[in-house]
Amino acid sequence: MITRMTELFVRTLREDPADAEVPSHRWLVRAGYIRRTAPGVYSWLPLGYKVLRNVERIVREEMDPISQEILLPALLPREPYEATGRWDEYGPNIFRIKDRRGSDYLLGPTHEEIFTLLVKEMCSSYKDLPLALYQIQTKYRDEARPRAGLLRGREFVMKDSYTFDIDDEGLEKQYQAHRDAYIRIFDRLGFEYAIVRAMSGAMGGSASEEFLAIGDSGEDTFVRSPGGYAANVEAVSTAIPEPLPYDDAPAAHVEDTPNTPTIETLVAVANEKHPRADRPWQASDTLKNVLLMVVHPDGTKEPLAIGLPGDREVDMKRLGAQLDPAEAEPFGEDDFKDHPGLVKGYIGPQALGLESSTKIRYLVDPRVVTGTRWVTGANEPGRHVFDLVAGRDFTPDGTIEAAEVKEGDPAPDGSGPLHLARGMEMGHIFQLGRKYADALGLKVLDQNGKLVTVTMGSYGIGVSRAVAAVAENTSDDKGLAWPRELAPYDVQLVVAGKGDEAITAANDLASRLHEMGVSVLLDDRKATPGVKFADAELIGMPTIVVVGRGLADGVIEVRDRRSGERQDVPVAEVTDRILAAVRG
Repeated sequence: MITRMTELFVRTLREDPADAEVPSHRWLVRAGYIRRTAPGVYSWLPLGYKVLRNVERIVREEMDPISQEILLPALLPREPYEATGRWDEYGPNIFRIKDRRGSDYLLGPTHEEIFTLLVKEMCSSYKDLPLALYQIQTKYRDEARPRAGLLRGREFVMKDSYTFDIDDEGLEKQYQAHRDAYIRIFDRLGFEYAIVRAMSGAMGGSASEEFLAIGDSGEDTFVRSPGGYAANVEAVSTAIPEPLPYDDAPAAHVEDTPNTPTIETLVAVANEKHPRADRPWQASDTLKNVLLMVVHPDGTKEPLAIGLPGDREVDMKRLGAQLDPAEAEPFGEDDFKDHPGLVKGYIGPQALGLESSTKIRYLVDPRVVTGTRWVTGANEPGRHVFDLVAGRDFTPDGTIEAAEVKEGDPAPDGSGPLHLARGMEMGHIFQLGRKYADALGLKVLDQNGKLVTVTMGSYGIGVSRAVAAVAENTSDDKGLAWPRELAPYDVQLVVAGKGDEAITAANDLASRLHEMGVSVLLDDRKATPGVKFADAELIGMPTIVVVGRGLADGVIEVRDRRSGERQDVPVAEVTDRILAAVRG
């Protein structure tokens, strides 16, 4: 069947949608692939749905050899999520609903619990394992600020798969099999990506890696080193310096530093009133102490102080990954009133720690090692302590990876300086271990007839996100430019000539291509050639064929949308030329 533009349910737009923030959102709406229904919720129109199904097809072709596809419900009961603690841990990020009887349900954000219970019902012996199951299904998360079109929505399509093994060795094999399948999937999708270490977060488990589509529109920051280290910024571990001797360090001394509530003012006053003999004071010589309130899923709060070098800020995403499922919020004026022993702007380690009078937990950046000397608050207005030595004058309650990562920081494995880049999370794989199996009682009999807990893996791909990621990576200033494996049609055939001859030639060519298995979108509208050309470039089929004025000279124009190359091909040869382009 040949699809004609006069019959296709599509409307292209000449202006960007008002809420479009990134290229994929702009072009997918303008080209008639998706339409906004509500904040973070989109309708898939025929062109967009074809691309989505092509992504699903690629995923299935690579997943079917290693896993079995099933489909679980999206409407899920509360009890399994309560058993694992995630009913509360998710906080406001899930859609909770009640049925007419008052029972609690949620719209599934992810399905670890339901997969676990299904396998528990059906598997009882090591002979039933190893097992791998997957589904492609719509998920729901109540994003506080949905944005960027398909990249951060409240409703999205995801492939999630789970593996079940009798031991960790089996888990490792299935994890590697999924990792290899993911590489094949993302290679076929046709955008640049990176595989990086990641935090497991609320999912739990040990090993965790993300597949990030590289692009400036990405909401994730990751790092790479020349030697191959790669990690999501939340998972970067600091290269910890060796402890320093401090036998020759002078005793800590308090100095007047009036009007210095910030690191910048402190450095300036220190250099003016208390200069060093060897070099000027720098922000990195100061110890900044940041106060926050940690909000737990049950609503309880506790204060937390973080000490870090003054030339760095607290990265809230890194901090959030460390605190998950709890969250952090600023330390407010009322919180200071509740802790009158703290002097705002001049807080020092002496007033912090679980052993101090304030009982505020004090965690420091890993760079604050024993023997390091610092300028920091004296907990007195307008005064700071100089030569305060870690391990001699104060002992924190522990360390925390919460400081921002900077361009050029050393990689923790010694593989060189770190380079920062942006990316969009397209896939995430976890070695879950036994967290969910323990919580839900998933056990089987082993070879010796003993009940053992099953170990699990979890593997997700953002299917609808992948549509946006490809659009981000392949679009240009004219519109979309799909790789052939994802394009809704192989060819867009534009009738640009006047008269019946051009229409007849275009119809004949479309019929021949269709018989050869080439999918064709025929633009048979009564519109100007300029409008048709603009729409063809906007919609982005990989091959654009123009039947126009050249027909009088016996040629038809064939364009490659991605390279921009144009050729006038003799009518007798055009079918073979198109077929060669389509089949590569």
